[in-house]
Amino acid sequence: MNRFPRVIGMRSGYDPVEVDALIGRIESTLGRGSHALEPVTADEVRGATFRAKRGGYQETAVDFALEAFVVALETQAKRPVRLAMAEPTGEMLREEWFETQAARVERVAFRPGRMGTGYNEDEIDAFLDRIVATLRGTTDFPVTAKEVRAAKFSTVLFRSGYLIADVDSFLAGIADVLEQRA
Repeated sequence: MNRFPRVIGMRSGYDPVEVDALIGRIESTLGRGSHALEPVTADEVRGATFRAKRGGYQETAVDFALEAFVVALETQAKRPVRLAMAEPTGEMLREEWFETQAARVERVAFRPGRMGTGYNEDEIDAFLDRIVATLRGTTDFPVTAKEVRAAKFSTVLFRSGYLIADVDSFLAGIADVLEQRA
């Protein structure tokens, strides 16, 4: 099964067998696919490494997918904490998780748009700053999950911009995170 595009020619990419095995465990943990596989944590996914193999999966495609899976795993793992907010430890874990998410938003790097088109970088960067402030609880005007899902951005042509699919995918995961903030 080819889950990701492969590198072209004699180049090396991530070993498909290793990537597929990890994806299988992730899907099992998220309640999809086989439930017989060992569960995986978001930290394990973050720390995953793969051997290089000629004709393997494109690293960037795999890395972006794994980033989305990390969000899904963290969202799933933190849902019980939301119910335990009356306990001081529950609240502390919850805030630490939101700080981790804010730091992840600050670190995100999108690929450049293809063929000279993409989202306006300044608009995306400003929107991400608002999301970080919301996750940290440092704004009087927090961004809601609904706003993130409905957000529209200008596109640029023949100048640098962020790859639209990457931004849309990342923001979809962040919308799920913001639902936990409410």
